[in-house]
Formats: sequence, C-alpha cells, structure tokens
Amino acid sequence: MKVRLLGSLELTDGHITFKIPGEKLRAIVAALALSPNRPVSRNDLIDELWGEDLPRNAENSLQGHVARLRRVIESRTGHDGLREMIRTSGFGYALALPESDVDACLFESLVREATALGRSDPDRSVRLLTEALSLWRGPALLDAGQGLISRMAYTRLTEFRLTAYEHLFDAELARGLHREVVTELQQLHAQYPLRERFCEQLITALYRSGRQAEALDAYHRTRQRLSHHLGLEPGEALRARFEGILRQEPVPAGR
Repeated sequence: MKVRLLGSLELTDGHITFKIPGEKLRAIVAALALSPNRPVSRNDLIDELWGEDLPRNAENSLQGHVARLRRVIESRTGHDGLREMIRTSGFGYALALPESDVDACLFESLVREATALGRSDPDRSVRLLTEALSLWRGPALLDAGQGLISRMAYTRLTEFRLTAYEHLFDAELARGLHREVVTELQQLHAQYPLRERFCEQLITALYRSGRQAEALDAYHRTRQRLSHHLGLEPGEALRARFEGILRQEPVPAGR
C-alpha cells in the first residue's frame, strides 16, 4: 500500500488507486501517514478531526471513524489483511507502512539526500531533486481537512518544495544549464516575487545567457517589490550577485 499526500489524497495497492470518501477519514489517513509507524495520540487525532467543536463522546466517535476507514480499505482493495495497516495501541493509532511508501516522506528523504551532496555531484543532485519534485500532483494535503497536523505539514512541505527547487537550480547552473532554466526560473520568480533566492538564480541564468539588461531589470523590479511590500532592501547575497553583473564578472569556463 502506498499513500499519496502531495496533491489530493490517494491510496494505491498494486494497480488499484482509490480515494477515501469523507474529509474526516482522509484527515485520519493524512495524520497517520505523515508519521508512518509512529503512533499518533487519540487526543491529537480528535483535535485534528473536530478542533473545539467536539462531539458528545469524541473517543467513541474517533473509534467509529477508524473502524469505517478499515472497512473502506478492505472493500476497495479486496484484501482483508490491509485493514490491519492501521494499528491500535494504548496511546493511539499508527499506520504500518515504511516511509518510502508515503510520497511526502519519500520527497523529503530525496531532497535531504540531494542537499547532503552539496556541490560535489550536481548530476546526481539533479536526478534526485527531479525525482522528488515529480511526486507533486498539486498542493499538498489538498483535501485532508484543516486540522493543525495537516496545516502545519502543508506549510512545511510547501516551503521544502521551494527549497528543493532552489537546490535544483543551483545544481543545474553548476552543470552549465543556464539557458535551459531561464523559463522555469522566470515562472517561479513571478509566482514568488519576494523570494530573493529565485531572483538571484534568475539574474545569474540571464547574465550567463548573454541577457545582462534583462538580468538588471529583474533585479530592480525585485528591489522595488521588496521595498514596497516589506520595506526592505535586497539581502547581501542578491546584492552581491547584482554588483557582480554590473562589474561584468566573467562567466566561469564551460558555463
């Protein structure tokens, strides 16, 4: 069984892919899948499902939802044994799956592996990061409810995704692929105009592609946005890259 959280919530068993009906059942799957093989307390799950609007007997209601979820998994897969994928303990419930079977966990693992390489192996970094980013099908935890566990995971995963793109562009620029990354960098910079790292990478790619005027224009537009929206000047790294372009620092050999 595999659980997909990077988009709408889906479960797959071999060639069978299915969705879980009901937001509360999806919220249970998501909360458990975000920490596979580690129990999530009943209190945390109750808070995830109902917040302050608790039913009369919240623990019994949670137990009923878990029982229903097990029946759904059994009926969709036809495998009775998969019901036991959700384990009960005195503390709460756990999802008996390896982390590699949850796309969000696999994504984070691949990004950490690529990041650990630093600049030592940009080719492998690109492969790992491309694989990691390909796991995304839409916003994380798209239909898993608005509980605290899902909201915090959404924020963390979304930021981690942007960081993964930053590492990917670093590796691709290190491979000399400045022309190839310009369009994607332009799109991401337009989507996140206050994220200085994307601007720094974009002006680098433009400059190395012989498009100095466009690089300077992108910097000035970012500076104006930072001043207007945040009352800030560009950070040291972005300013240093801009000043290097002004000095027309030579493009490294092979790039």
